[in-house]
Amino acid sequence: MFEKINTLINFIKSKDGINDKTLLEDIVKTQFNLNKSRSVFYCNEFAIRFSISKNKKMGNTVLALSRLKLFDDRPFIVCIVSTNKNHLLLANSTFLKKISHSSQNLRIDNIRGSFNGSDILTTFEEIENTPQNFEKLFEIHNTISFEENLERLVGNTNQIVGKSNKFAINQQNIQNIITAPDRAKAFINSPYYSKLSNDLINRVESVKNEIFLASKISNVNLRGRVIEFLITENGSKLKKDIIYALHNKKPLPIFKTQDKLGDFSKDFGGFITETDIKSKIMFLSGNPKAYNIDKLLQFFAIDQSVYLIFLIGIDRDGKIVAKLCSVFDKRLLSATNIIHHWAGRNTRGATQFYGNALSEILDDNETNIFDDKLCQEFIAKIIKD
Repeated sequence: MFEKINTLINFIKSKDGINDKTLLEDIVKTQFNLNKSRSVFYCNEFAIRFSISKNKKMGNTVLALSRLKLFDDRPFIVCIVSTNKNHLLLANSTFLKKISHSSQNLRIDNIRGSFNGSDILTTFEEIENTPQNFEKLFEIHNTISFEENLERLVGNTNQIVGKSNKFAINQQNIQNIITAPDRAKAFINSPYYSKLSNDLINRVESVKNEIFLASKISNVNLRGRVIEFLITENGSKLKKDIIYALHNKKPLPIFKTQDKLGDFSKDFGGFITETDIKSKIMFLSGNPKAYNIDKLLQFFAIDQSVYLIFLIGIDRDGKIVAKLCSVFDKRLLSATNIIHHWAGRNTRGATQFYGNALSEILDDNETNIFDDKLCQEFIAKIIKD
């Protein structure tokens, strides 16, 4: 994908000073054999919208949010044609601050309004929105659904407090939160850990061929949801329909996964567990979205709570490796980054796993390595935020 986009970036840069939006549109459309849908030029790898301004700071209306939704599954690039230079910004829904134009009736169930050039973030979590960072930024965008971004945009646009609010920590629940790492270690050392691990691994084994087929899905968010559904669902008609679609290369049926802290819940009568399922294509880079911090703290406030991550690694040849680890594994904690942008106002934010932490755990014979100091530093940080 990004080989073609990098060619596009260099081509547009070579046309700096053209100072003619219509002419640049025609040249780019011909050079890259693009289709046109109203003001958007597109192909399978990217979509681009051309605008004109005296400089990079542009207040013009760019596109309706409902139109952006059609192209949000690929890098959506805005090219600002100024007098001396053509400026490029990534403008997928993740990188919008709000909706500006005719957005009074914007709701989750009513996508209205357009965004202006000034609504596009020029920096996202300390990453500059510049062509050299487009691949890194799109990897981030590709882990979050349009619906999640829509909820944030509705809140930011209409100043509505979102459905997710900051969890109130008090004297009654603080001790349970602080001792969450100790409960995690106690669970790992109990017979229940093997029982849960074996249950999940057996579930993976029963649908391993389907997981490999699902790993070919290019949309990261959809791919993860399909794999999660295959593992957690128990023989429903919808699961059979998804399996049929995967084997026969048919469109997937519409399905929903619950927006909860974990994907798999189990009560062992002394430990209440929530397990989040994360799939990792071993030969691809990526920084997957992890968990909502307020949901995590609310769960840790329960005195028997244990939160785990079930990692599934899929190789090119279909080999699958699966491991169950604590969220407090020191490799995960070291690679956990807090991002406030995703979760919206009045929350502590969401987390993302950076770097090669997931691959390192999947490749390592040792799982669940704890560092007490790192655990307490992490707990202190998320409580403070």
